[in-house]
Amino acid sequence: MSQAGPVVFVLDDDIRFVSALSSLLKSNGFNTRTFSCVDDFLKDHDLDCPGCLILDVRMPGVTGLELQNVLAARGITRPIIFLTAHGDIRMSVQAMKAGAVTFLPKPVRKAELLDAVQEALRTDAVARERQREQADLIKKLATLTPREREVLDLVLAGKLNKQIALELCTAEKTVKSHRGHIMEKLQVRSTSALVGLFSRIRTTEGRTRPEAAPQKHLDTGVGTHSLSHPSPANEEVNLESGRD
Repeated sequence: MSQAGPVVFVLDDDIRFVSALSSLLKSNGFNTRTFSCVDDFLKDHDLDCPGCLILDVRMPGVTGLELQNVLAARGITRPIIFLTAHGDIRMSVQAMKAGAVTFLPKPVRKAELLDAVQEALRTDAVARERQREQADLIKKLATLTPREREVLDLVLAGKLNKQIALELCTAEKTVKSHRGHIMEKLQVRSTSALVGLFSRIRTTEGRTRPEAAPQKHLDTGVGTHSLSHPSPANEEVNLESGRD
């Protein structure tokens, strides 16, 4: 992708809204890519590009909530900000339970929207860093011998050298030697650092597997939109409906 830095993807079937929101975001220093069709988004969406997605709830065909499920099913964990004119608590809970950063009503205050974008970009940056850590760890684990992997598993289970030696029917000094090789290959200096490394990876895996909601059509409404720009931070980004 040609843009430098993270990108805010905007997906809404209302072209006027997409254009206006993109202008607002660009004026506040964000790169954007805009879409008015789910199929176009899925076709051109760059998984490797850091960023977040601002997503409408009701669109022709696939709804925003259904698209969230589709992305999760494909293992795509891009942070999502939902905007809708006629959302309710049930929709909000469903979206958040499935991993959305936030679920904002229209009209939304400019400051609230920009804060949500910043939070989503931070979330994405942290997740990508953890993914890089995980990929690096997998490479390092591949350098361990089968016996070193056995010792590592027991160390992570909280076993002491003497206990590991008994379980593996080997000498305690041999276990110490294996631990030394493990620490060297994984580039950590202490057992606590070793455990912490695996804990971070496991925590990230849990956070990036949100529970998928049932895929069904949700009857919500969104409007044709106008954005006064520039505007004060506490001014509402007014999304006035031209549709029922």
